[in-house]
Amino acid sequence: MKVPQEFDEIRPYEPEEMQQAFNELLDDRQFALVLKGFVPWLPKSLRNGLLRMAFLGVRTPLGFQKRFMKPVVKLIMQRHTDGCSFDDKMLSSVISKSDDRFTFVSNHRDIVLDSAFLDVMLVESGYPTTVEIGIGDNLLIYPWIKRLVRMNKAFTVRRGLTPKETMRSSQLMSRYIHYAVTEKKENIWIAQREGRAKDSDDRTQDAVLKMLAMGSSEAAAKLVDKLRDLNIVPLTISYEYDPCDYLKAQEFQQKRDQAGFKKSRQDDLDNMRIGIFGYKGHVVYRPAAPINTWIDQLGDLPRTEFFKALGERMDKEIHRNYQIYPCNYIALDELNGSADYTDHYTSADKQHFEDYLQKQLAKITLPGKDIPFLRERMLTMYANPLINHLAVL
Repeated sequence: MKVPQEFDEIRPYEPEEMQQAFNELLDDRQFALVLKGFVPWLPKSLRNGLLRMAFLGVRTPLGFQKRFMKPVVKLIMQRHTDGCSFDDKMLSSVISKSDDRFTFVSNHRDIVLDSAFLDVMLVESGYPTTVEIGIGDNLLIYPWIKRLVRMNKAFTVRRGLTPKETMRSSQLMSRYIHYAVTEKKENIWIAQREGRAKDSDDRTQDAVLKMLAMGSSEAAAKLVDKLRDLNIVPLTISYEYDPCDYLKAQEFQQKRDQAGFKKSRQDDLDNMRIGIFGYKGHVVYRPAAPINTWIDQLGDLPRTEFFKALGERMDKEIHRNYQIYPCNYIALDELNGSADYTDHYTSADKQHFEDYLQKQLAKITLPGKDIPFLRERMLTMYANPLINHLAVL
């Protein structure tokens, strides 16, 4: 299938482009340094030779994921989590694994791994393909990163645009997502909002839903038709521990103390590295039933009210499906100065969480480090999923 030329600037690589992209990746000096960090005892010629041999027979981005990315992600799961599970009973009860394609709209925990873990779980659970992912161009800071993610089924989300440019970019991305799901028969993963919710208070931005529905008329009925084509699935990602929690708390203090503070490119790289290689505890992915099973219940609302109601209902599905851990109950009790949830954790659980918080806080090296403020921010991150879960129940 020939992909329309209008998508060339944002789409993943097509099968016929994979070999050239792979060769250019191996020739990239910065990528060579990254590889050297993984296997410093192997000379460059041998590293590249082994990779070229492994690439033989790879014809598609999906093949690349299965051959190269799945073993890497599985290793990360084994080394940096206490287990990852995919609870898809609500999804599989209403769909055909072999025929249906989905647009997963999820809360956002990790820049790299949210979609990578999902890819592995889909393949191991018997789904025929993985996901194409939207990734912000602010993260594509080196040519080798952009090349690698395009080989890994990523399409580009442009950031930092003028309002007029943002509109054009959103229209293009919307057309591409619809094309990928309905014509290419690909799944899509996209975060419910731009960037991660630093305090874990996960809310779906209207702008994301409006982007997905672009091209439809003002009438709510037409909006529903446009969204129904995408087979949208609210997806909940639950990390027991967020390895970037102390970086998020640090950013809260920096924004509080420094007017106009913005993260640097190095900050983004640090978040990516620590998110990948940091400890996460247990990880659970839980998709809800597609919104097609209930979207008609929203009724014939005006456009603005429709998107507000849709976002609120999707948030409820995401909040309902959180996996709640002892640390979430402990954090809420600590914030409230109460013992309301002590039946959900032991004294050993509480001591373990306290030791964890102290270890994470010790990693923050800000001048004028405000420990009470930073501690409150981290407790809020772990309490909010429980607060939202209880609100739905």
